[in-house]
Amino acid sequence: MSRLANVKKSIARSQLWTAFFRHGYPDTDRNRVLVIMSNVLLHLHPVKVRKSGVKMKYTWCAGGLSFFLFLLETITGLLLMFYYRPTIEYAYVDIIDLREQVPLGIMRELHRWGAHAMVIAVWVHMFRVFMTGSYKPPREFNWNVGVILLVLTLLLSFTGYLLPWDQLAIWAITVGSNMARATPFLGHEGPGAALLRVGDVSLVHIGDDVRFALLGGRFVGAGTLLRFYVLHCVAIPLIAGFGMAIHFWRVRKDGGISGPL
Repeated sequence: MSRLANVKKSIARSQLWTAFFRHGYPDTDRNRVLVIMSNVLLHLHPVKVRKSGVKMKYTWCAGGLSFFLFLLETITGLLLMFYYRPTIEYAYVDIIDLREQVPLGIMRELHRWGAHAMVIAVWVHMFRVFMTGSYKPPREFNWNVGVILLVLTLLLSFTGYLLPWDQLAIWAITVGSNMARATPFLGHEGPGAALLRVGDVSLVHIGDDVRFALLGGRFVGAGTLLRFYVLHCVAIPLIAGFGMAIHFWRVRKDGGISGPL
């Protein structure tokens, strides 16, 4: 045992070990705290958690499951990007090839069903947080961050809906984007649009409202597919990842996972 202890001590004192762990081997409560707080990844997590707050029957593991599904969507989405081409000539053909020809075509099904599961998991997480009162002070800021993440999750599903470029996708996006015309102040048919005028000229009309910006034109076409592809694969995931980092950080700053009163 003494030889093993000496080996551990020599490893803990090595330059390589101290380059990663600057506060010694985490064998004491103080060192455990310092290791967590000084690590770029671990510091997002709280140093201490309530034993009751991490029980399955209290948290339902909905938040962790939502994050796991986001990682699953990221990995499978990156694999799909090697095969999918966001053009009207090849989009539908590539989806068929992913299903019937590509050996890793199962990734498309994992991505599709993972998206459905993620929406459900985020809703369950929000429901659990509401029912346990975890949105109350001092956690009200993080509740608002969670609401934004819920909207981003729904936008990820909405933007990904068009990418198969089949009849169901095209007409679903047509109906959904038509609803954008009624967006307050941003849609040309929405409330407040009539107030945004300079003299007799309206600042919001059918050619430059939020629907036109979303579709890249007045109808669903090649520009729409490209915009939805960029939103789905780059813009929204980056914003969501940044929001999740803030969300996890605020959990730690607000005292860790909320526990039963």
